[in-house]
Amino acid sequence: MNPRCEQDGLPEGLWLAYYGDDFTGSTDVLEAFTAAGVPTVLFLHAPRAEDLARFPGARCVGVAGQSRGKSPAWMRAHLPAVFESLASLGAPVVQYKVCSTFDSSPEVGSIGQAIDLGVRCTSAPWSPMVVGAPRLQRYQVFGHLFAAAHNEVWRIDRHPTMSRHPVTPMHESDLRVHLAQQTPRRTGLVNLAHMAQGQADAVWQSLQGADQPVLMLDVADTATQREAGRLVWEQRGPGVFSASSSGLQYALAEYWRSRGWLPEWPGLPIAQAHDCIGVVSGSCSPMSAAQIDWAQAHGFLTLRMSVPLCLDPVHAEAEIERLTQQAADAVAQGVSPVIYSAKGPDDPAVQGFEAVAQGLGLDKAQASESVGMALAEVMRRLLDRTHLRRVVVAGGDSSGAVASHLGIQAFTVAAGMAPGVPLCRAWSDDARRDGLEIALKGGQLGLPSFYGAVRAGRVA
Repeated sequence: MNPRCEQDGLPEGLWLAYYGDDFTGSTDVLEAFTAAGVPTVLFLHAPRAEDLARFPGARCVGVAGQSRGKSPAWMRAHLPAVFESLASLGAPVVQYKVCSTFDSSPEVGSIGQAIDLGVRCTSAPWSPMVVGAPRLQRYQVFGHLFAAAHNEVWRIDRHPTMSRHPVTPMHESDLRVHLAQQTPRRTGLVNLAHMAQGQADAVWQSLQGADQPVLMLDVADTATQREAGRLVWEQRGPGVFSASSSGLQYALAEYWRSRGWLPEWPGLPIAQAHDCIGVVSGSCSPMSAAQIDWAQAHGFLTLRMSVPLCLDPVHAEAEIERLTQQAADAVAQGVSPVIYSAKGPDDPAVQGFEAVAQGLGLDKAQASESVGMALAEVMRRLLDRTHLRRVVVAGGDSSGAVASHLGIQAFTVAAGMAPGVPLCRAWSDDARRDGLEIALKGGQLGLPSFYGAVRAGRVA
């Protein structure tokens, strides 16, 4: 696409800059905008001028982060500089990208804390929030969040995965109530009825103020998605900060397209098949377990990581080397390996995780980080010992650990794969990593046959 000029309705330069609260969510935005015809680049660190110069046609840039698993203290120490850096790029919308399941708490991944820090970098008298993303089967209706699983749509506090999330379980579906536990900031709602009756601007007008309140926007279908995008764009003022899921990207693209500023959905390229791929999974979601089972039944080699050994500094090296060598041997024979730390939330490795960590003098966060780093090291060694050029990482924290460990500077979309999970092209100064194709998959995303689809190069 040739980006449109100011007289066509969209400004020159960047249109949006974002920080992703985890790596898989960051690539979700990358996919959503790229598929809509908005050239987008995802960096692993706040981009410098020379970094941006490599992508002169970019209209959206992101920074992949890991705040979803961090404390408010960590956020206060790390996020202000990132938000200021993004705001300095001049994009009219600065986004803190959150997961479309909104899982968070006052202690871990506080979205409220991120908003309180982020609104300081913009001067708009409000902070819009768009969470619903129908393409991902996420819906916000009268402030309540719903998400699909097992071919049904569940209220988020009854969702079979998110209501049981091991770190941030969702026990409240009304996002206003949930957010109020994390920030005292005023919060309002433009609901479905307001949108249908043309009252969105009136609600916005009644709420805006110097305290920059949050205004949640219901999204349940294409019409409400377009209206949410219109309100954000038309009322962005001199610059607005938004804590939103990739629903914001879908909403803005839908509105821009309705105005003729974007072409019809151009879609994404189709990937070529690869004989062999490598997979590491640190996810404990039921879908990830189903994907491991599918792989085992369809010719992949599945290798379980011993979590206790990887947490023990005496035995960690030997366990990492065992997994790496068995995986490399499989690749040499044309077999795709899947290395995983757990199979679903009921796996003994999950149920006994805290006890094992405490026995080794680690808190839960330290132990989770150790597991992610062990998977990252397995992937690094596997790539160095084999010809693999396409890999998958399952789990948000694991994706962050692996991508950071491989010396990658940025990602662009290489091909479509599954909703919310593009196949990315890695950009790196290391020739061994430059051009690597990698899919960073959130635990609950994709079909059971996802790994087979990535290997075959077909859309899952």
